[in-house]
Amino acid sequence: TSGILSSYLNFGTPGRGWDFRSPGRGDVKFEEVIRALNVIKYRGPLSVEWKDAAMDREHGAAEACEFVKAIDFPSSDRVIDEAFTKK
Repeated sequence: TSGILSSYLNFGTPGRGWDFRSPGRGDVKFEEVIRALNVIKYRGPLSVEWKDAAMDREHGAAEACEFVKAIDFPSSDRVIDEAFTKK
């Protein structure tokens, strides 16, 4: 379950707004978030605010950073047809 308040967002669970989970251990589809950022050509920093009361913070913070690094991927600057043409 996510810790994201879902007041106006299309993901999250309204009844669990402050019951945080470590990234990758809840319901938020973080890869979809990364893809959406790539679509709008976001080039700023990607940071993690880690909170999970049920997990050791040193372990959880390291695990969360590794999770985010694993799903962060560079976007393509070309449209789909151009992506398959030879240079």
